Parts: sequence; C-alpha cells; structure tokens
Amino acid sequence: MTTIEGIKIETPNQNKILLEETFYVLTKKNCVFRVRLLKKGLSLVKENESHLKEQLIPINDIIGCRCLRSKKPERSCSCQSLPRSTSLKVVEENSVELDDSDASAYLYIYAYLLQKAKGTPNRRERTIITLRFRSFDKFEDNHREAQRWRTAIKKLINGDHVSYSQIIDFSLSHKFKENKRLLVLCNPKSGAGRGKSIFQQKIAPILQEAEIPYDLHITKYANFAREFVRTSNLYQWSGIIVVGGDGVVFEVINGLFERWDWSENVKAIPVGVVPGGSGNGLARSIAYQSGEPYIPSTLPSALAAIKCKVVPMDLVRVETTSQILFSFLSVGWGFISDVDIESERLRILGGQRFNIWSVARLIGLRSYRGKIWYLPANTPMNIPKDVELSPINIGSSPDISTSTDHHATRQRLDSWYSANSRRTAYFSANESTFQSTADHETGDSTSKEKPRMYGPASQLPCLTVALESPWVCVEGKYLMVHASYQSHLSEDCLFVPDAKLNDGLIWLLIIHAGTKRSQLLQFLLGLSTGAHLNFISKHSKIQLLPVKAFRLEPDPSEQGYITVDGELVEYGPIQAEIFPELGRVMVP
Repeated sequence: MTTIEGIKIETPNQNKILLEETFYVLTKKNCVFRVRLLKKGLSLVKENESHLKEQLIPINDIIGCRCLRSKKPERSCSCQSLPRSTSLKVVEENSVELDDSDASAYLYIYAYLLQKAKGTPNRRERTIITLRFRSFDKFEDNHREAQRWRTAIKKLINGDHVSYSQIIDFSLSHKFKENKRLLVLCNPKSGAGRGKSIFQQKIAPILQEAEIPYDLHITKYANFAREFVRTSNLYQWSGIIVVGGDGVVFEVINGLFERWDWSENVKAIPVGVVPGGSGNGLARSIAYQSGEPYIPSTLPSALAAIKCKVVPMDLVRVETTSQILFSFLSVGWGFISDVDIESERLRILGGQRFNIWSVARLIGLRSYRGKIWYLPANTPMNIPKDVELSPINIGSSPDISTSTDHHATRQRLDSWYSANSRRTAYFSANESTFQSTADHETGDSTSKEKPRMYGPASQLPCLTVALESPWVCVEGKYLMVHASYQSHLSEDCLFVPDAKLNDGLIWLLIIHAGTKRSQLLQFLLGLSTGAHLNFISKHSKIQLLPVKAFRLEPDPSEQGYITVDGELVEYGPIQAEIFPELGRVMVP
C-alpha cells in the first residue's frame, strides 16, 4: 500500500523538500521508499531493516512524466515494462481498456541517467520511476495527488519557479504552456540508409515520453530539405530537427539564408542534429563540446531537442565564382575532399567508406598546385566604417560595371541575388552605396532564376581582386588544404580538439607536397584521438593555422575536388570568412 508521510514547505535552498510521500514495495518485505521532490531533482530513499540508501535523480536528467491508469487485468502483466508507443494513451482515465476495479493512479517518470564506470565510456541509460498513488478510495482523489506531483516536476523541468503555495493550488485543470511543434526533416537515404528507422526507433519514443509534438517530413530528393525550409512558414515550429548526415544540415542552413526573412529565422529557429549519415561531424562536435556521452550517438541529439537549450554557432560565408554558400563544418581541397567525393560509390558501408578510400588515395597520392591566402586570427578585418550592410535597394541606377577602378566595386553575390541572377548587384566599398545593373531583356526576369541567396554582407574584397597585406600568401604544391570550424570532421575524426562552436576561428590545415606517405599515414591515424597535433609540431611541411578568412586559388590547368561541408562545388577560386555566432544550434 501507499501512505503519505506529509508535505513540507519549500525554501530557496535546493535541498528543501517540495513534496514527499512514502511508498512500499509489495514484492519485498519491510522495504520502504521515501520519495522527495526537491528543486534539484527526485530523491529516492530506500529503507529496510539493515540500512538506508539514497539515490538522487537530477532534474536535468528527467525528460517528462505522465499520469496513467491501469488496464484491465486480462491485458496487463506485472513483469512487462511500460510500452514505448502510442499505446500509452489507451490507459488514460477515459480509455475503454481501463481497470475500473483499480482506483490507483500511476505516475511514470522518464529519466536518462549518466552512468560512469572505470574502463568504459560514459553513457546514459533510460530509467522509469513508477509511483502508484492509492491512498484514497476513489480514483479521482488519487489522480489529483499524482497530477500535483506531475505538475511540479514538469515545471521544474521547464525551469519555472515552483513554490509551496503553487503546489497547493495545482489541480487537474492546470494547463501547461503549450509547446510549439518541432519540425523533423528525415533523410531516409543518409549514410547506410537508416535515417527513417533511427527516428522511429530512437527519437520518436523519447519525444513521446517528453510530450513534445512534432511534424515529420521525409526528404524525397536532393535539396528537398533546402527547398522545404526556403518555402515553408517556419514560424509554426520552435526548431528544426535534422535526421541524417551533414549534407541535410547543409541544405537546411542554406535554405534559411535563401529566405528574405533570414535574419529573424536564423535567430529564432535553432537546428538540432540527429546523426544518421556517414560523417556526422556536427553532431559529434556538439556532444564533444557539451561533455555529453556519444553512446548511443542519437541520444544527445534527442535530449537537446527536448531541453531546447540553444547556443550560438559560427557560420562561414563561402564565395565561389558562381555562388554563395553558408557553411557550418569545413571547406576542403585535396586528400580529404578526394576521399569524401570518390568514396560515394561505397556509401552503403557508412563511415567505413572513408577508411577504405583513404588507403586507395594513399597508394595513388596526388598533389595540387595553387595559391593559399589567409588572414591571421589576430588581424582585424579591414572594412570601411561607413559601409552600410543593409539590403540592396533595387531600382534604376547608373551602370557601374565598366568602372576602371577594380577596388571601387565588387560583384555582390550575397545579400539578395545569386551570381546567376539576371540582375547583378554591386557593392561600393569606397562610397558606401548599393547600386544595381538590370539587363534590358523583356519579360519575367524571375522565372528562370535560381533561388536568391540572402545573408550578411561580405567584408572581403571581390574574388577577382588581388589581396594585399595583412593577408599572407603561400604558393606551391599541396597534398591537402582543409579548413574546419568544428572539433570533429566526422564521428572518429577529432580534427581540432580546441575548436568551439562559437570561438570565431577557422582552423586552416595545410599539408605541403613532399610529405612522405608514411608521415601522412601517421598523421591520419592520429586524427581519431587528436594525437596528430603532436605530429604537426614536429614537421615543417604540415601547418595548422587559426585564421579569420582565407582564399584558395587552384592552378586552372589542373582538375580536382573542392568541397563545402562535404558537398562538391566547382573547382576554382574560392574564399571564405567567419561570421561569429550567426547560427543557432540545440545542445544537450
């Protein structure tokens, strides 16, 4: 049976008791649990004849709780665990399957507890605490008491202030602030093609336990997520959960910047990442920097979506000769990009495809000639103070495209029009004016245009303009040039252990030609643990530089691959600059 010991008044101290009851374990003689609700969590004090044992379930580890009612005896089993599906709803008080003879109310509390053990990685384990309220003869009275506990717990989970007077006033009619729905974009073909099953088996049950509503959309073709984000009314959702690889995250972020209201949406709609691809660099970086166990890999992302804790993330504006992109992970040229693109034929193998193709590329090692320009991290970005970084005012204006001063104008590929637009905007760095040139073709000029790319204005010279001091130029042959702004490039590639989500830095790796295969192999093997950093300090042909911006100018007579967040872009000049804290991501 269950007896109520009493209720104590709360004080500001985290250890003061908000609610307290005593529960007896029927399967064990003389075993009593004294359950206390504190501001910091749920205290379970086990009492028996020999000793006392206390366990604290931190409130941060509790994701939700529900009041349920038992089913009919012929459909229940005392040894069966709580089902994790929509069948939970059939045991509500108005269910036709409820057991009228049982007046008890059951409070199910769902928690994911951090388990630490020597010699094994930390991990979280799902735990259900079941409290049975049956002090009263009527179900309504027991249900009211269970609901009082549920309301107090959910308020603590949400970070709301809970006082004793509030607890006394909690009733069955208490309404919680309704959460906005989450938008879930799932790529069923990511990685080894497990995206849909990952969501159904790993994520949906957790969202249900936390009573988080969501709308699920399955991507149907390449750039579906990008188009969906660009054209949908995003204000109906509190955030976007991406189930898939880094490619889908890339689509979502660039879809946000293809909206005219990009500034509001980038700040208001955070992005959460559930790893389901081959690389999963961003998901691994978020867990690493949050100190959250990555076993299982989907759990940190699910907890992040539930807790709705949002932090700013740096984004990098990337400019090529034909397009503007916004990047969250990396820009690559050489070895890693070759492996990334050429191993696509082995996608069914998941992340192992990178290891297999790395061996092939080591055997047939390639080098590329070109120039690398970079702006060191301790160098300020030189942009005139009178430059107005506001949207372009499109209208009739003089044609400035014939200007002889190549420093006076730069083709503006960012804020309103893509490079392929029939209207090309120009940005004057000297006179701080925005002008445009419109061609003289008749008819609808937007019918064949690619989506316009919005976003913050560039602070760099035009891609066709020569760079000067304080830019640093290195010319030669390279095995690899890779710029990253996250700690991990993939789940098992700890590229820059010191990188943060919002440190305002690009980490530029340069490996010069002449590096031996054995040295490159040793470097690659060290990427899994970060040991490659010690290798870098001993070899002059390998550099890792913190920068704010860079430009790559491959030799036009050669062919190769350049990637942005693992996505192939045209081979040719490319430059990038960091925009600190431009994006928003969910963290656990």
